[in-house]
Amino acid sequence: MNLKGKKVLVQDGNVEKALRKFKKKISDEGLLQEIQDRRFYTKPTEKRKVAKARAKKRWEKVLNSQELPKKLF
Repeated sequence: MNLKGKKVLVQDGNVEKALRKFKKKISDEGLLQEIQDRRFYTKPTEKRKVAKARAKKRWEKVLNSQELPKKLF
């Protein structure tokens, strides 16, 4: 995990704002997800199963968005 270049300056003593900016930078890099993934070992078959389920859900969402509205009469 590389935190090089992940610096946020605190201006006017506003630590909360700096912390929010830091969290945003970390989440954009995907580091939080990587930490959560490394916390427990997940078997490759389980990873494939989860990825397939996510892809199916995304595809169903696309199909639902393209569906014509139901007639209300």
